[in-house]
Amino acid sequence: MISSIKETNSIKIKKSFIWLSLLLVACTPNVSLDNSDTLELTPIVKVVTSGGFAAAYNNLIPQIETELGIVLQTEYGASSGGAIDSIPMRLENGENFDVIILSRGSLDNLTEAGFVTSETRIDLVHSMIGMAVRAGATVPDISDVETFIQVLMDAQSIGYSASASGTYLSTTLFPDMGLWEVLEPKSNRIQSERVASVVARGDVEIGFQQISEILPIPGIIFAGAIPSELQRITTFSAGVLKSASNPEDALRLLEYLSSEAVAPAISESGLSPVVLENTNL
Repeated sequence: MISSIKETNSIKIKKSFIWLSLLLVACTPNVSLDNSDTLELTPIVKVVTSGGFAAAYNNLIPQIETELGIVLQTEYGASSGGAIDSIPMRLENGENFDVIILSRGSLDNLTEAGFVTSETRIDLVHSMIGMAVRAGATVPDISDVETFIQVLMDAQSIGYSASASGTYLSTTLFPDMGLWEVLEPKSNRIQSERVASVVARGDVEIGFQQISEILPIPGIIFAGAIPSELQRITTFSAGVLKSASNPEDALRLLEYLSSEAVAPAISESGLSPVVLENTNL
């Protein structure tokens, strides 16, 4: 009898504890232990950018995400060149992005091919071609055409990009200067990698690419821009893809990247923001 009463009281105590626990849960604010719910609610913008704008873009990512209240998911690839990870090939193979950033010529080609909404295209920066040598090497003088030619002739090996700058050097500048017959056998077209990285390893003696792609690479010295008479200015531009899943925030991103607010930070990467050039007109 006493044992039965004790068991009954024990059951009542357990039930009271359960009800109290449920009451506490019901009255507790709905606080998540992690930020996954918040991340799910934050708009995502998928971006693919070529190397010419990559350094400036990467430095701006935290600022962009804070200012615009978005999460950036980023991939990288060349503006052209045919490599499997180049931007045109990524699109051909069905990869989906909201925004692409690459050379203006390639952007226009992709627009004609039906990938880009034409009215969203905007020019962001202008970029020059520079030369890199390995850290510790003697930095050659390339300040004028005569000394530049001599450096090319003396070099044991030359690297150039598979994108806009390298295409110009190998198909236009060097042939027009009558040098390609001599330079081609010792020249290497670099795909899916920064030319300066190849220089840093010692695989080529000198390398040419957009200045903004040379400056961030450790283990090299920036020798300077090629002479102004031989220079080819490349415009890097952006556009929203027709297949974009978040076109509204993609447009906000383009407006931000082309604004005066981020121009000083972009200039530090060796690029010339178009918005500042227009302001100085």
